Amino acid sequence: MKRDLLTVWDLTEHEIARLIERAIELKSGADSNKCPLLGKSIGMIFEKPSTRTRISFEVGIYQMGGQPLYLNSEQLQLGRGETIPDTARVLSRYLSAIIMRTFLHSTIEDFAEHSSVPVINGLSDRHHPCQAIADLMTIYEKKGRLKGVKLAYIGDGNNVANSLIEASVKTGINLTIACPEGHEPDYYVLERARDYLATKSSGEILILRNPFEAAGMADVLYTDVWVSMGQEKNAEKKKEKFRDYQINSRLLSCARKDAIVLHCLPAHRGEEITDEVMDGENCFVFEQAENRMHSEKALLEFLIK
Repeated sequence: MKRDLLTVWDLTEHEIARLIERAIELKSGADSNKCPLLGKSIGMIFEKPSTRTRISFEVGIYQMGGQPLYLNSEQLQLGRGETIPDTARVLSRYLSAIIMRTFLHSTIEDFAEHSSVPVINGLSDRHHPCQAIADLMTIYEKKGRLKGVKLAYIGDGNNVANSLIEASVKTGINLTIACPEGHEPDYYVLERARDYLATKSSGEILILRNPFEAAGMADVLYTDVWVSMGQEKNAEKKKEKFRDYQINSRLLSCARKDAIVLHCLPAHRGEEITDEVMDGENCFVFEQAENRMHSEKALLEFLIK
């Protein structure tokens, strides 16, 4: 039976732990001569521009012996009215898996429902599970554990925040999100996470307004852009609401001395994060970006049989 990765919920706690372990093995060069995707072609349907998602998947697929096919949605018959179910049924006959980077999460859900090969969410308006797995890998590398780590996310309750919520409750991370009123993460994501936590003995999710309170004694500070791609309408008004939600040296001083700083990139330097912090010794955003490739290779190996 085929498996998809549409959200972090599609993985068990054990599977997440194994993916991180395997990604670290691959990063070390283990099995560098093995080609588990040899003879397999992986389609990549993108509605949005991309740097890290496209390149990390393309290089990772190539390194594993597979053939990556970049498919701009406007250059497919999708752009001329062919339905998502018909496209999914056709591409399933050519490809071993399909990665989608799209606007509406419902597009990926519809595609996965009609695809007979694994579908991976490379980003949607509600979820970014591949980023969250790479984030977990980075935190584990730097902190040696996930359970009990205090993660403070400062900024907009967007798709990255939603996936971090799911990743945190699955791994026992204590997540605090600081955001202005009206910019909280998805309500249903939060409710499902809280229901899940009610059955667990560790982990918590807190939503605060004060970023300094959220950052207090944190092991990890995390941020993302204030205005996500495709949401540029009223951008300046939104930036004004977020001006106090910047990771700067003052906010970093509230965290633990050995706290690390993460950002899924691209960063708008001078807005959600300062140059001083991003270029500082506590910041590991570029290793975090590299880990996208290693964790995605582990994911492809896991999903494609």
